[in-house]
Amino acid sequence: MEINTFGFNGLSDIQVMASREKYGANVLSYKKENPFLDALKKIIKEPMVILLLAAALIYFLTGKTGDGIFLSLAVLIVAAISLYQDSRSRNALEKLKDFSQPKCSVIRNGMVMDINSGDLVIGDYLIVEEGKSITADAVIVHSNDFSVNESVLTGESLAVYKDSSSDENLIFHGTTVASGLAIATVQAIGNKTRLGRIGKSLESIKEEKTPLELQINNFVKKMVMVGGMVFLAVWLINYLRFPHILDSLIKALTLAMSILPEEIPVAFTTFMALGAWRMMKMGIVVKQMKTVETLGSASVICTDKTGTLTENRMSLTKIYALQTNQISNVEGHVFDSATQ
Repeated sequence: MEINTFGFNGLSDIQVMASREKYGANVLSYKKENPFLDALKKIIKEPMVILLLAAALIYFLTGKTGDGIFLSLAVLIVAAISLYQDSRSRNALEKLKDFSQPKCSVIRNGMVMDINSGDLVIGDYLIVEEGKSITADAVIVHSNDFSVNESVLTGESLAVYKDSSSDENLIFHGTTVASGLAIATVQAIGNKTRLGRIGKSLESIKEEKTPLELQINNFVKKMVMVGGMVFLAVWLINYLRFPHILDSLIKALTLAMSILPEEIPVAFTTFMALGAWRMMKMGIVVKQMKTVETLGSASVICTDKTGTLTENRMSLTKIYALQTNQISNVEGHVFDSATQ
């Protein structure tokens, strides 16, 4: 059965190739980084990990090889768990993105065909109908009782009616058709869409440390400062009493190491990794280990009501009869013309 094209021929194969060559594919692409190196840099920059590495180095210098090996192994184990968790989360998100990539209907060569949304190009005649997700920004050229839910962009759950002859003739990537059918000419794809620009703007937002991370890092930094001052004081006193630089240095380092709380970062990072591991076993994608602590410390969750806690619709639950002065519970009751 041939589907109606409403008199539109759409792009030819040559025009599609030319448009894709000029404007690119309909994909959301963000800053390019090496995921492994990026995750490794984040681990190395952590003050707690720096403290552990410094402590291990000092243990090796002072001849305490066993303690140095223990701390080095602790750092390697924590880093391995973190990198593995990051890799699992990244792969899961990639698979989820591929799975959720919708198909779309377009008019090409005078025929309606279904294609992957990533193959959509500027100039395509996109067909959208009730229940479908819109895969690009476009201008409506034909519509029939057409409305769109734009809550993903505006937060407003009420559908917006759109028509080719009105000011509301634009449809946007990521929104959902609430009713009707429309044919629209694609004007923007990928990062050039309104949703894509929002995604790009989020790249500038820096990740914030959790309250527990800030407290532990602050504590560790203070202990390092105290340890450094003790080291200098002990080294200076020993050197003035016994002018042996190496012997004084070893004694000062040994005393300073007794002050540094190297066990705290090991325990903290290990518990975070184990928490993320347990959540992963329950099928939860944990992008960052610190999410575990953040969720655990949440006491109040603020959320928008409509569409989240409510369904944006009214239903009849009780009827008050004026003549009998009674209230009847009618929730779940089906009404028809014979009983009304």
